[in-house]
Amino acid sequence: MDPKTYLHLYLQQTRDVLVWKLEGLSEYDARRPLTPTGTNLLGLVKHMTGNEFGYFGAVFDRPAEGAEWLVDRTQSEDFLARPQESRDEVIAEYKRAWAHADATIAALDLDSPGTVPHFPEGMRDVTLQWMLVHMITETCRHAGHADIVRELIDGGAGYHPTVSNLPERWSGFHDRVETAAREAARIAGEPTGGA
Repeated sequence: MDPKTYLHLYLQQTRDVLVWKLEGLSEYDARRPLTPTGTNLLGLVKHMTGNEFGYFGAVFDRPAEGAEWLVDRTQSEDFLARPQESRDEVIAEYKRAWAHADATIAALDLDSPGTVPHFPEGMRDVTLQWMLVHMITETCRHAGHADIVRELIDGGAGYHPTVSNLPERWSGFHDRVETAAREAARIAGEPTGGA
């Protein structure tokens, strides 16, 4: 398999995970913030939509029609799915971003140049390969957030719809980790903060 195909495969796998983490949830749970910073599943998808359109669009002078909302977007806009934006609409826009990104990936060589204006000076000149690695990293990072948020919502966990990676007796492992953490704190002479 050539390097571009391999990188694209990894990107698609992590894209699929972000969408999968929304399956079977109510509108509230899909949007519910479960961290003090407001991390929520649908917001993660909306954020990655903007990243896909940006890093595989304007960076390579291939802007996407209808993605004007990306210009001067703020962090709060980026991760907020508004009540009037349906989950299906947000997911459809994410998949439209994939299609636009995939067209860029198909059209360009890995060493094709691009420019990221908001990157630090000296790092603004990039290549398609750099952006593929960047987006795999970014998508994996947010898929990890989605793993934790989904587990907090309903206990749903796992690496991928086709690969669980979880042992059958997961709850017993939780107890072992808690016991080990308390013992490490005791050895270090630290309080555990709990009973």
